[in-house]
Amino acid sequence: MPFVTADDGARIFYKDWGTEGSPVLFSHGWPLNADAWEAAALFMASNGHRAIAHDRRGHGRSSQTWHGNEMDTYADDLACLIEHLDLRDLTLVGHSTGGGEIVHYIGRHGTARVSRVVLVGAVPPLMLKTDDNPEGLPIEVFDGIRAGELANRSQLYRDLADGPFFGHNRRGDVAQGFRDAFWLQSMACGHRAAYECIAAFSATDFRPDLAKIDVPTLVIHGDDDQIVPFEVGGKRSAALIDGAVLKVYEGSGHALPDTDRDRLHADILGFIS
Repeated sequence: MPFVTADDGARIFYKDWGTEGSPVLFSHGWPLNADAWEAAALFMASNGHRAIAHDRRGHGRSSQTWHGNEMDTYADDLACLIEHLDLRDLTLVGHSTGGGEIVHYIGRHGTARVSRVVLVGAVPPLMLKTDDNPEGLPIEVFDGIRAGELANRSQLYRDLADGPFFGHNRRGDVAQGFRDAFWLQSMACGHRAAYECIAAFSATDFRPDLAKIDVPTLVIHGDDDQIVPFEVGGKRSAALIDGAVLKVYEGSGHALPDTDRDRLHADILGFIS
């Protein structure tokens, strides 16, 4: 299996599919791994693009480090991968926490190698409610996730999959296979990494990073997202990124790479093309 070695020696697993067409790099949500993007990666590779997806450190097949489970290190790990593969004219696609990872990469490393950005149900600009971010979610929401992670993380992941992550609690129509895959990927994440990443995705202020995005950007968000509410995430990010295009999926929830995959794939391909 292919790995790249990060600056501190951590090994970051990645998939690299397709042709020598323009590259598309997919960044996954918490506490998943590259498999969360496999349908999109297969679609993009089948349509003439090079599709890359990695397991964030602590997740999936990557090293489960004790330290480095925060956005600065995630962004620097991503830079190591991009430079190792010498990716240029790159489209960065991030879902949920992965959206934070890719914009923080731009904040720290710029857009010299990046030509487009796609944010899907992404956590920027800032999920946590603070004095200067009154639209955010209260700390009790994230403390509750932390408590579930410590008490019985397997049950936490099952409850998320059967409830708000896919919106199954709204409609009861999400396939068991999607929900099982979420649980399986989540259990492959290291316990410390999963716990610390809750702060990384909820309390990192991505507003300075969004201000540095100077390439075409597509923001896609479901207006019934129960994990990253549209008013907290996509709507505000689109307003903060100069020239961003906003697409709202009416009635859709958080797990767009699964529940709305055909529409999402077409939108990403159309944006790149």
